[in-house]
Amino acid sequence: MVVAGVFQIARMFPLWVEYAQPQMSIVVWVGVFTAFYAAAVACAQSDIKRVLAFSTISQIAFMMVALGVSLPGHHGVLDNHAQLGFMAGMFHLFTHAMFKACLFLGAGCIIHAVHSNEMAMMGGLRKYMPITNITFLISCFAIAGIPFFSGFSSKDEIITACFAYSPVCGWIMTGIAAMTAFYMFRLYYGIFWGTENVEAHEHHTPHEAPATMTIPLIVLCLRQLCVCRWYRLHHPLRHADCCYFYDYCHPEHLPRHLYL
Repeated sequence: MVVAGVFQIARMFPLWVEYAQPQMSIVVWVGVFTAFYAAAVACAQSDIKRVLAFSTISQIAFMMVALGVSLPGHHGVLDNHAQLGFMAGMFHLFTHAMFKACLFLGAGCIIHAVHSNEMAMMGGLRKYMPITNITFLISCFAIAGIPFFSGFSSKDEIITACFAYSPVCGWIMTGIAAMTAFYMFRLYYGIFWGTENVEAHEHHTPHEAPATMTIPLIVLCLRQLCVCRWYRLHHPLRHADCCYFYDYCHPEHLPRHLYL
């Protein structure tokens, strides 16, 4: 239900294009503001669940912006740039589901180990939770849009579509993507590499989560890596055809209302 609004706009996209094109600009700029605000709040949080919650708001706003910039070109035709925005929004919904599920499950493992949501009670957990450490790091790479991870395959496409819509929008979203990398690696460092709270750990020594939690973490991480096989790295960020997910929104497969 978290991404119900994104799916609603995508599913009803023919109606938005045909009857509410001016309102799509509102979707874009409300999404830009929401992405920035949520990312700024996440940068100042110390509760790991709050960081991930505001991160989710920011990433959903990325999806809304991608759909909003999918405006038809001349003669009402959805050209490659418009198709790229629609494809990128839906693709980011898909990739976000995997790395955010891994992050939240990893956060659950950490809270289970230290009995606290606060980063001040953590630090140095890489020694006690090696599997959670690696899987959390891979998920941070993915959400930050690092190449060869799933988030790169979708987030950079969103930014490309934003530049095609407006250079101002493109640069703002690029800055917000950098903020995403900042608060996620701030979170990762504070949990696994920061100064260990020896006093708190003396009362309760942290431990790795059971296999019922670590196996799903590993599976989600493998999916984040495998999904990049869909992305053609030899031809990045130039055309909607640079991603196999492009087929999802090719004119041949879109409802006729989209390009009449």
